[in-house]
Amino acid sequence: MITRGADGSVDGMYVTDIQALTTTGVEALRDRTEIVDALYRFGLGQDLKDRDLFASAFAADAELDFRPAAARWGADVPLMTGRDAIVGQILALFAGRVDTTHTVTNPRVRIDGDRADLTAIVEAQHLLSADHGTFALLKNLYDVELVRDGGRWVVHRMRIANVWYTGDPAAIFNG
Repeated sequence: MITRGADGSVDGMYVTDIQALTTTGVEALRDRTEIVDALYRFGLGQDLKDRDLFASAFAADAELDFRPAAARWGADVPLMTGRDAIVGQILALFAGRVDTTHTVTNPRVRIDGDRADLTAIVEAQHLLSADHGTFALLKNLYDVELVRDGGRWVVHRMRIANVWYTGDPAAIFNG
């Protein structure tokens, strides 16, 4: 669930800067593109069930927190830690059972040296492979911390909060 202040504003963890770039030049644009690409690799890696592409989105010591999203439909899931564990758990949960598509939009980026923050909205469609009538369509708000890894950026911490959903998430995620 998204936390709101007394005035209705969303809490301060998201990138809400009123300017996209505070620095200029090709490197600033390259970094922004690579930062958003980490989230694209996360989504497409799942959709294609491509272990290498999916793993390339994460730092070795990454943390993925799906607990805020799962709490919306009453699920209690553990915090996932470590690239290998995250990749193994998610791909095993969906393997041969769930078809997915992820759409990433509204990315906002803040860069501070070799560290960055990314806020984005991700729509995730999950359907049981054997019965596409059983599905969960999730609209999630992502709060992502990234670190530079050579010429690319990787997720160090990802927190996923659900804005709304339709369908039956329990049938998808309790597999």
